Amino acid sequence: MARRPRRPQELLHLLTRAERLSVGRIRSVLDAFDCSVEAWRVLDLLSDGEGHSMTALADHAFLPAPTLTKLMDQLVDQNLVFRRIDPADRRRVLAQLTPRGTQRWQQVSRAVRADWDEAGFPAGEGEEEEELKALLDQLAGALEGRDGPFTTARAERGVGRGR
Repeated sequence: MARRPRRPQELLHLLTRAERLSVGRIRSVLDAFDCSVEAWRVLDLLSDGEGHSMTALADHAFLPAPTLTKLMDQLVDQNLVFRRIDPADRRRVLAQLTPRGTQRWQQVSRAVRADWDEAGFPAGEGEEEEELKALLDQLAGALEGRDGPFTTARAERGVGRGR
C-alpha cells in the first residue's frame, strides 16, 4: 500500500516538535554553563576564528539586531567575546572569541556532544546525520527560494506561476 503524502502541517508539526525537543535537551546542558541557546549559537559561529559581523551573528543566532546587541554586551562583559573594527570595511564591527571564550566554547561543545551521543543521536558525521542535514538544507533552501530538488519540482508542476 502506498503511503499517503504528508500534508504541510504534518511536516511543520514534526519539525517544530523536533526543534523544541532538541533545544530543550541542549538547554538543560547549557544551563550548567550559565549559557543560553542564543549565546551558544553565537559562540558556535565565532569558534571558527574568522571574526563575524553582527548581521551574520544575528542570522546564525536567529535574533533581531537589538537583542543580539544586548547579548554581545553580556558576552563582552564576561570576557568571552571582543569586538573590533573590520580592517576591510571600517564601518563594520567584527566579533571574535577571546581565549576565555574559546575555552568556554570547547567545554560547552564537549558537553553538548556527549549529551547528544547519550540521546542516541551521534554528533559525528555519520551517513544518517549527513542525509538528514542534506534534507533539512534542501527544505530550508526551497522555503528561501533557492534552487534545489523541492523548488525544481514546484517549477515543473507550475506551482506559484499562475497556472
